[in-house]
Amino acid sequence: MSDRNRSFGLSRRQVMRGLLATSAFGLTGKLSTGCAQSPSTGGGAASGGAEEIVVGFIYVGPKDDFGYNQAHAEGAAAMAANVPGIRLVEEASVPETTAVAETMRSMIEIDGAKVLFPTSFGYFDPHILTLAVEFPDVQFFHAGGLYQEGVHPNNVNSYFGYIDEAQYVAGVVAAHMSPAGKLGFVAAKPIPQLLRNVNSFTLGARSVNPAATTQVIFTGDWSVPVKEAEATNSMADQGIEVITCHVDSPKVVIETAERRGVFTSGYHADQSPLAPEGYLTGAEWAWSSVYTAIGQDVVEGKTLMDGGIPHILRGGLADNFCKLSPYGPAVSDEAKADADAALAAIKSGELVIYDGPLMTNTGTEVLGASAQLKTDDIELEKMDYFVEGVIGSI
Repeated sequence: MSDRNRSFGLSRRQVMRGLLATSAFGLTGKLSTGCAQSPSTGGGAASGGAEEIVVGFIYVGPKDDFGYNQAHAEGAAAMAANVPGIRLVEEASVPETTAVAETMRSMIEIDGAKVLFPTSFGYFDPHILTLAVEFPDVQFFHAGGLYQEGVHPNNVNSYFGYIDEAQYVAGVVAAHMSPAGKLGFVAAKPIPQLLRNVNSFTLGARSVNPAATTQVIFTGDWSVPVKEAEATNSMADQGIEVITCHVDSPKVVIETAERRGVFTSGYHADQSPLAPEGYLTGAEWAWSSVYTAIGQDVVEGKTLMDGGIPHILRGGLADNFCKLSPYGPAVSDEAKADADAALAAIKSGELVIYDGPLMTNTGTEVLGASAQLKTDDIELEKMDYFVEGVIGSI
């Protein structure tokens, strides 16, 4: 978007509405927040020749949030840089309301997008599902939703990663760096994937120190900076020694803990620049490799509709869907050695995180002594409990 449009406070959607309203008078210019675009013809067909494919990315927050949205934006940039024939259009800070439907529609009708990545969880139902029926030749890739064959449109994909594997390894590091075994977790909402992160982090910590505990404080939403700061300060006041989180932007948590002299473990992206002394490591997404692979499939002509691209994509550490942040300067050699060993064991399949016996923090048995739930077990995507060692309730 031009500086002039920004100065007047116009959103990309408002500009798109204006273009649509004046299209009957022959206006064919286009506008993008993601990169410079050439004028198009034919109702939004991509510029630059027949081989160019327009790919749209939509984010629920800013692209520089040091968190969820930044991780996706970095992956989108890698796709555009690594896959010739792709032209990127983007819009950030789009709410999980009809606003995202409006953004998707403008990307399709004005930008000529044939592939969309609406990245936030709440975009899926009803917004993606509705637009996918209306535009059956457009491919919709969604982070976190679970595609159901025969239920959802054939042009919809669900992709996500087993990032709790990296959380387990981060928990190993946290336990080594916490003499009292007092860990903290600032959490947004108790959805299954968040609960799984808390539990895996705790299980990793208790593999080192069986008495370690993780105090959980819920903020109630994905981006509530004031409550995130309050929760972090509360944990510091209680003597928590390592704090991690699952919120959209860990920036406030990491910076607040650094000011209080508390170690941190990051999430989504690398937050080490925010805490040069206290950042230990973190669980990061590796969307660059995932998006580059999908982009390559798309330019080769593969689609969801013909089965060339699977409707469900999942992967963990071994599949480069996620990774561990580099170790910070405070991490001991012993912690690094144990974490490296856990990382290798998870990648090889030797280490199964959810391995019985396993109890909830309310005393209910989850797994018997000889039972396991491997990383790709669908039951883990329905998680509704905290494991033993977690202090908190759902």
